[in-house]
Amino acid sequence: MRDTKSQRPNQHTADLGRDLFRVFHVEDDPSYREAIADQLSDHGFVVHSFADAMSLADGLALSSDADIILLDWDLPGVSGIELLVVLRQCGVNLPVAFLTGYGFTPQENLAFETGAVDFIDKARGVEILARRLRRLLRAPKSEAVPSLASLVVCGKLVLNPNVSRAYWNDVDVGLTLVEYNIAHLLASNAGRWMTYRAIYDRVHYEGFIGGGGADGYRTNVRGIIKRMRKKFLQCDETFAEIDNFVGLGYRWANPTGAG
Repeated sequence: MRDTKSQRPNQHTADLGRDLFRVFHVEDDPSYREAIADQLSDHGFVVHSFADAMSLADGLALSSDADIILLDWDLPGVSGIELLVVLRQCGVNLPVAFLTGYGFTPQENLAFETGAVDFIDKARGVEILARRLRRLLRAPKSEAVPSLASLVVCGKLVLNPNVSRAYWNDVDVGLTLVEYNIAHLLASNAGRWMTYRAIYDRVHYEGFIGGGGADGYRTNVRGIIKRMRKKFLQCDETFAEIDNFVGLGYRWANPTGAG
């Protein structure tokens, strides 16, 4: 159910001569959601609040009359970073900023690489939030909305082709370019077996023959996959997404619940 709260600007807005900015705020904590709406209203913003991705979608279907979308990172069902990707895929080009309890560099880097315009720690307080939102919304359009990153999202995996980085649970896995290209191939074809040859072609080029004879590429592919698995396991000891079928090749397992 959509939880919408529209705030009227008070005299404080008129006294300061501020522009009337409209914010769509997505936050699953009802108390914090209401507090942000009330306090941003005191700073001259009109806030419409939503509890999750689905309620925001309902709100956008009724009206996209907003200047910025403010997202929490940890949302039920669809996380904030996944929601940003979905919004862009659906053609919603409003600037998006994160208001989150995370102050960690990996989440911040991923947010900006995904196309967010700001990443704000909740601990900074509403005064700082209001100032940063005004700065963003008064900036020229080209500065406020960066180019869309063409991300690949497969469960906990996020791949950013623009910078050739792979993230697992929001943590940069640290893949080399070769390893990233293989991860991109497997994740883009999740659930489908990729032959050793197809994987090796992605490493070099179609038909390339390295050392070790005509079938030497199999050994090379196995070595690369082993190093990739080790890096993912360093991020998450339960990682088991890369399946192997002896004599055939590898596949990226479908995310839980995917068809």
